[in-house]
Amino acid sequence: MSIEKGMEKAESTVKDEVRAPLVAQGEKSKENNFMVYLSTFVAVCGSFAFGSCAGYSSPTQSAILEELNLSLAEYSLFGSILTFGAMIGAIASGPMADFFGRKGALRISTAFCTAGWLAIYFAQGPPLLDIGRLSTGFGMGVFSYVVPVFIAEIAPKNLRGALTAANQLMICTGVSVAFIIGTVLTWRTLALTGLIPCAVLLVGLFFVPESPRWLAKIGKQKEFEAALRKLRGKDADVSAEADEIQDYIETLQKLPKAKIFDLFQRRYLRSVTIGVGLMVCQQFGGINGICFYTSSIFESAGFPADIGTIIYAILQVIITALNALFVDRAGRKPLLLVSGAGLVMGCLLAAVSFYLKTYEIGLAAAPALAVTGILLYIASFSAGMGAVPWIIMSEVHTLTSIQFPIWFPYRKLLSHSARFPFSLYFSVTHQQLHITQFDLFSSTMEYFTL
Repeated sequence: MSIEKGMEKAESTVKDEVRAPLVAQGEKSKENNFMVYLSTFVAVCGSFAFGSCAGYSSPTQSAILEELNLSLAEYSLFGSILTFGAMIGAIASGPMADFFGRKGALRISTAFCTAGWLAIYFAQGPPLLDIGRLSTGFGMGVFSYVVPVFIAEIAPKNLRGALTAANQLMICTGVSVAFIIGTVLTWRTLALTGLIPCAVLLVGLFFVPESPRWLAKIGKQKEFEAALRKLRGKDADVSAEADEIQDYIETLQKLPKAKIFDLFQRRYLRSVTIGVGLMVCQQFGGINGICFYTSSIFESAGFPADIGTIIYAILQVIITALNALFVDRAGRKPLLLVSGAGLVMGCLLAAVSFYLKTYEIGLAAAPALAVTGILLYIASFSAGMGAVPWIIMSEVHTLTSIQFPIWFPYRKLLSHSARFPFSLYFSVTHQQLHITQFDLFSSTMEYFTL
């Protein structure tokens, strides 16, 4: 009984410290946040690389099919295998970040993305294409975990919310840039542009410090203090911050090592159910099928693919930026309700459009309905369902930080694992069933979200 009380007391201490800022704010210290901004900029290059990988297949589909003479099944595998690689990366991301450090994990994922883009550039057939796509997917999976964790650990409390929001914004920007420049560049040249954020990230990591929290965790005291001082400026008093982080790490070490089955304890049932439910609705709502094959959707609808893709890309960035500004004011649940309603309407409009086109009813109105539906869909997704589920899961779960390295990659694994079969399913229904069945299924999932 005394042991159990001691464990509960230790967990309570950890929860209290989790709510406290990772880096204390000295009122009288002269802090300089330049290195924090620089480190964040370097880290979100990984987010931009993530978006570039996700947005690559849409504007390049026709060119790759024509030049390499691929079948529908071969290209479907190429488009979908990205998410299979991301699943593997999500599983490996936690152990990699703990063993190699945050910067080490970023370097490894950058190497995988670089190798993948080069493989795609030199590909002359499906094998090298798929290997390259799988490699970039692995890098995506690692980026999706390490980037937000690294930013959260280096940012002061007053900047943490805005800087972590930059992660999602840069992912959307990467997707949008790939969509836009993909309309004027060849698919091989577009693959080379994916190397740019990788190069910036790789070079930038030489100039930014490692996460102080990770250095403290592995017992590198001198490096920990040096990294903290570099982040806060040479004139800042970091003694109180250093003591706080050390106390935090010592408290964590007193707790038993977390296991995957800890997630299924009864006291965590509600938070895990909410997290899993939001991820299922987010991924099975159809975002990846629409994102991966935007150009072919507009072509099938009879609307100019280049114009539609550019409008899609610009709208996505604008709405995502506005969401980052107003998510705290509007509230989580209202944004999810509005977003879910818009997703249902967008899917239904697109489904009606292709139904009319299939049975040659009101052909003049079909393109406008399809374009309106797709744009309403991406605007609604960017307004709520894209980012809010991640925020809610971070706020409602009661897991201790010792269980965080298991829970967070598990959420990422669930997210990426849902994408693989769904994006593959979309590519088949898009060609064989004129997208109507896909949109009806997606709208049904969003209805259950509401």
